[in-house]
Amino acid sequence: MNYLIAVLQNRIEAEEAYSALEKEGLPLDKISILGRGYKSADEFGLIDPGLEAQKQSRLLAYWLIPFGFVAGYAFNLQTGIEVFEWAGSIGNHIIGGVFGAIAAAMGSFFVGGGVGLVFGGGDALPYRNRLNEGKYLIVVKGSESLTRQATRILRQFEPETIQGYVDPASI
Repeated sequence: MNYLIAVLQNRIEAEEAYSALEKEGLPLDKISILGRGYKSADEFGLIDPGLEAQKQSRLLAYWLIPFGFVAGYAFNLQTGIEVFEWAGSIGNHIIGGVFGAIAAAMGSFFVGGGVGLVFGGGDALPYRNRLNEGKYLIVVKGSESLTRQATRILRQFEPETIQGYVDPASI
């Protein structure tokens, strides 16, 4: 599946571009307008980087917290550090494991969340920002020939940007 995304300055330009695509006989079920009064980024399915960061953080925590517990336990076992005298030897090892798990949870939150926020959104974040600025997106999805035809039509409206994408899942 190919996607073509054009960023237009205002609603009038977006509606004119949509009408031009309609006149040329492009199937209307393959064309979407995103912006105020039309579909939102969430309704269309643009990835929210914040949600992607949470997902990445949870995935990392799933692996790191048990590893952190084992590493903290092993560290305390090797060094013999007594964090609390009243806990005894085994208790201190377990406390070391808990501290290791806490450190791992913090690492998954900051690293996993940060990486998910920076890399998880791909190009979705700039498009979301454009929508927040009050601009409109015309999205055409379909075959390569359909997106080529739509590109030719949309160029006459001098969009701010026009970008084509190929969905790797459909290859």
